[in-house]
Amino acid sequence: MKLNLTKVVNGCRLGKIQNLGKAGNCSMDIPGCLLYTRTGSAPHLTDHTLNNIHGVPAMAQLTLSSLAEHYEVLAEYKKGVGNFIGMPESLLYCSLHDPVSPCPSGYVTNKSVSVWGVGGRVEMTASKFMEIQQALQPDWFQCLSDGEASCEKSASIKRARKAVDRSLLFLDNCLRLQEESEVLQKSVIIGVIEGGDVMEERLRLICGVSQPDEVLECIERGVDLFESFFPYQVTERGCALTFSFDYQLNPEETILQQNGIQEEIKCMDQVKKAKTTGCNQEMTSFEINLKEKKYQEDFNSVVRGCSCYCCKNYTRAYIHHLLVTNELLAGVLLMMHNFEHYFAFFCSIREALKSGNLAQLKELIYRQAS
Repeated sequence: MKLNLTKVVNGCRLGKIQNLGKAGNCSMDIPGCLLYTRTGSAPHLTDHTLNNIHGVPAMAQLTLSSLAEHYEVLAEYKKGVGNFIGMPESLLYCSLHDPVSPCPSGYVTNKSVSVWGVGGRVEMTASKFMEIQQALQPDWFQCLSDGEASCEKSASIKRARKAVDRSLLFLDNCLRLQEESEVLQKSVIIGVIEGGDVMEERLRLICGVSQPDEVLECIERGVDLFESFFPYQVTERGCALTFSFDYQLNPEETILQQNGIQEEIKCMDQVKKAKTTGCNQEMTSFEINLKEKKYQEDFNSVVRGCSCYCCKNYTRAYIHHLLVTNELLAGVLLMMHNFEHYFAFFCSIREALKSGNLAQLKELIYRQAS
């Protein structure tokens, strides 16, 4: 794996990750994101529907918490999780936890880290962890670490130091076991950083950040790769991403063109009201709730001008109907739109960095976030 930076402006990094994959013939643009999956499949989508989405990232994210309980089957299969799930050509990254399903705290010791699957807690020592990775055979995998201290606002300095010491010990053990494994020689271990600076030539991947305004803030701090779980969360709420990232237009004109003056005002008012009343706190100002009755006779596409399969073939009214009647097709169409919209957002970020217009894009996104 080789990181090739073509431009660095005020901490924002533009470039490519080259020589990816076990054959070293793949690459990824940065800033970018991973393809979020649930047990190796894009949520709500088949391989055929996923192929109808433009801009799908080259690397898919698997979560150890969803696969750890089944590793004996994969170990017996011997061909790796990529072949098992029907993604033999895809680049695969295995993270410790699912960002959508936070695990309980208090289960990290000096010898093990716990992940939580469908059947409950799975305790993971370094040797068991590497045994599972040997069965999965991913291109990248996140090393065992004690990340609880970074999630606790009240964590003491002593607790933070203990987390760093544990993470370093886990890393040393995993690197030693990787050297002893022929299967994992071409896999890359992603070490966990808890505080401090990262060398410029190192790839920077952040966990748990996926919302557009937060993504831009992290890019300004030098982060290269993100998880793409936000579109899935939006889909599960019965919502559609409608935020604008066309920074070449006047910000106010862009918002009004996409959603209409009255709708934009109502949408923002509803989100603010939800936040103040404590109802539907998860909904953000980057999306619209298509379950609402006002979309019952709205025969516009979800986002005007969007080229995704959903927007080219269906209306807001139809998706509203699917949602209120609990049809499975609702999740499929929303997931296709939300993924494509989100992936196009990252393409817009890279174009803005190339042209020196990141400030305009940031202003546009922040106006919609407020």
